[in-house]
Amino acid sequence: MKLPSLKIGDLEAKIPIIQGGMGVGISMSGLAAAVANAGGIGVISGLHLSLSDPKWGTNIRRANIEALQREIRKARKLAPKGIIGINILTAITEYKSMVKTSVEAGIDFIVSGAGLPLSLPKYVKGTHTKAVPIVSSARAASLICKVWDRKHKYCPDAVIVEGPKAGGHLGFKLEQLAHINDYKLENLVPAVIEAVEPYEQEYGKKIPIIAAGGIFDGKDIAGYLNMGAGGVQMATRFVGTYECDASPEFKQAYLKAGKEDVVIIQSPVGMPGRAIKNSFLSDVENHKRTPDFCKYHCLTPCDSKKAPYCIAQALLNAQKGNMKDGFAFCGENVYRVNKIVHVRELMEELTEQAEKYFKPAY
Repeated sequence: MKLPSLKIGDLEAKIPIIQGGMGVGISMSGLAAAVANAGGIGVISGLHLSLSDPKWGTNIRRANIEALQREIRKARKLAPKGIIGINILTAITEYKSMVKTSVEAGIDFIVSGAGLPLSLPKYVKGTHTKAVPIVSSARAASLICKVWDRKHKYCPDAVIVEGPKAGGHLGFKLEQLAHINDYKLENLVPAVIEAVEPYEQEYGKKIPIIAAGGIFDGKDIAGYLNMGAGGVQMATRFVGTYECDASPEFKQAYLKAGKEDVVIIQSPVGMPGRAIKNSFLSDVENHKRTPDFCKYHCLTPCDSKKAPYCIAQALLNAQKGNMKDGFAFCGENVYRVNKIVHVRELMEELTEQAEKYFKPAY
């Protein structure tokens, strides 16, 4: 059965797949545009876009803004008819300016997580840009809807619900991740659908729920569409593409990873994250890494005086191929990535698989 399109306000993607934002520098204009051109929705990571440019100099704030504008322009040029979004963490110190710049640049939508993006409607209301929060529970979805309604007379244009099998920083505590089956995505999705329903009725519009975290193949996609999700978000699979903006060494880390290599780490920003174990993370675990002088001041929860390493620098090193001084975040199913393909091939494969299992509710 043919898959439904994904509608977010007046935006409509032919294929209901959002490519998740991955920083630092893993999903930039190249990957986002390729996904958009293939019928999905491409997402640029807004985290430290300037760090991959050796000319950034000392004014990091200005460099990040200029890099953000440049990446949005590049994506638009590469995918003039595609849907392009940006992922901006609420925890970054320049959140307000990055959001405002994205809106001014005409980005289609802003995905925002790593905290509650309670101020986001202030910057997008009355513009073309859509607001899409990331949550890990129905409670968080309800709180965001309630605050946005009360303070801004606005409701989310879509909601991404991310389960505990996702990659990168996670919206769950370590003790929750130890009991991962208690927080299954297949249980979270219906709960979030129910949580936003009153606001759909109040505002007279559909709020699509996007399932994310551990989704690997077409059967997974169809399963969440069948339970009422409007679409899915996937990130790990897109690292295994030629168009991904990461280095070949970063991609090789994915191809070589076994199931036993996937670990939960405690990030310097105070959140758990899922990554591929390597010598760098082993050094951190054995207290062999010492914090450098903080050049970036990028994340508000990060205490540079106590952090065992600079996570921005570690992620940038990995993006450039220096895995000895960095590491790769990943989703739980990274060990199943076994080849590099073009984005269009991947999208066609996922669509073909999903259509075998999709059963629309009439």
